Amino acid sequence: MERYLEGRVALVTGGFAGIGKAIAIALAARGATIAVGARRQPEAAIAELEAVSDALFYQPLDVADVDSVNAFVRALEAQHGPADILVNSAGVSTHETVCGHDEQSWLDVIDINLSGPFRMIRACLPKMIERRWGRIINIGSTAATTATADHAAYCASKSGLLGLNRAVALEGAPHGVSSVVISPTWVQTEMMDNSMAIQARNAGSSVAEEYARVIDEQPQRRLVQPGELGALAAFLCRDEALGITMEDIQLNAGALW
Repeated sequence: MERYLEGRVALVTGGFAGIGKAIAIALAARGATIAVGARRQPEAAIAELEAVSDALFYQPLDVADVDSVNAFVRALEAQHGPADILVNSAGVSTHETVCGHDEQSWLDVIDINLSGPFRMIRACLPKMIERRWGRIINIGSTAATTATADHAAYCASKSGLLGLNRAVALEGAPHGVSSVVISPTWVQTEMMDNSMAIQARNAGSSVAEEYARVIDEQPQRRLVQPGELGALAAFLCRDEALGITMEDIQLNAGALW
């Protein structure tokens, strides 16, 4: 595989699971030094990334805590240098409609899914601008444009991410820094497993039945796999992809949600 990211440092939030881990693996395979920040550091995921990365940097990171964000970025810069690539993949969701929505869960989702990327970008973008090269990839969702009633906070956070991305893309444009959102439909990850379990409990069905229902609703009759996002993210980090910026790239497999 072409190692066109040799010498680049890629910071991936939420990189020990699901989409984040798949992107970290894809970037490592193309030569990048990988830095993973997450609230938990599962041993199995660490071993999986160490198997593909020559230099894996990791330590706890809470994107909802500005001190945690700044400490992580400082530690990374001291050991490997500033991030050339930032992937904002850390995210949460909650099954709640607007009527009766719990106040704290609303704030938590917005803080992690929207304010978290803002904090990470604020910490990393100045050095990208200074060095005149940078790639920022924000993991969004088709929920940003086609909502669902029982994920109100999640839909709002991902819609806000589109606006943040446009502003960041304009700020970075004169300095060789691109910023894009990748918005997938359902992706087969641990987060989807949890969502299907909640839906099964609410519907009085089984997890297998809920998965079958979702797959049957997809035009391609399948679920998007994390590795598909990894391959797309890796392409967006090529020198030739600089012109792809301010975009909401939907990896929707033909589905609206």
